[in-house]
Amino acid sequence: MCGRYATTTNPGRLAAELDAIDETGPAPSEIHAGGAGGGGAAESDAGSERRQWANYNVAPTTQILTVVDRHEHDGHGDDVHRRIRRMRWGLIPHWTKAAEPGVPVKGKPLFNARADKAASLPSFRDAVKYRRCLVPMDGWYEWLVEPDPAGPGRGKKPKVIKHPYFMSRADGARLYMAGLWSVWRDRSLDDPRPLLSCTILTTDAIGDLTRIHDRMPLPMPQEHWAAWLDPDHPAPAELLESPREELVAQITARPVPPLVNSVKNNGPELLAPPDGTAEQPTLL
Repeated sequence: MCGRYATTTNPGRLAAELDAIDETGPAPSEIHAGGAGGGGAAESDAGSERRQWANYNVAPTTQILTVVDRHEHDGHGDDVHRRIRRMRWGLIPHWTKAAEPGVPVKGKPLFNARADKAASLPSFRDAVKYRRCLVPMDGWYEWLVEPDPAGPGRGKKPKVIKHPYFMSRADGARLYMAGLWSVWRDRSLDDPRPLLSCTILTTDAIGDLTRIHDRMPLPMPQEHWAAWLDPDHPAPAELLESPREELVAQITARPVPPLVNSVKNNGPELLAPPDGTAEQPTLL
């Protein structure tokens, strides 16, 4: 699963790095970091910029950054350009009915899709063919579940303790996860506005990451971006397979504070070592 992640990516800078067109517009208030603390007047411009775009606790239904390759008018016959777009995290299939004018019926939050099954499922199979994206992130959170050493007590179900971990590249480089996206419109309206939404593909966890969870988001290495983002052709089947071990070996896991358990908490303190574990070795 991938139900929570962190990103400090500035869309304008990302567009420059990827030679892409920034179509995101102003930063919505929901992606502003809301963590405790704060700097003074001496804060650097770079630091302020980082906080403006940072979201250390990205959750489903949030508007997130994605990378796509599309024609000028999402049609054919003109040049394809790389674009940075903001989409709702939680794919809304194009055939979803409207609950009220311009608002889709609230259904199951499709924020993840199994890479090995997406092509056969009605909600995702069209996107697998022609609407694939990348989701940039600094890293993602997962919870290691262990039995409560205090025990369940007489006649009670076993209790568990969930320890949050943050998975990221050891060198601090940005990760790009494979995603799918969709366009929803209320066809009953004369001029329906498109609602863009996406899901992150998941695969079996690899290597030592299996000690935390049996699933992980599917990373997409740069050498496969052109084929993965191609809007005119289906992606090669091998791109939906589990990642290579050497690729996952670049990812490390470290414990983080339980603050991340609540989406109300959002700041760089979510990535700090938890109390009493500063010397605790990571799992990897």
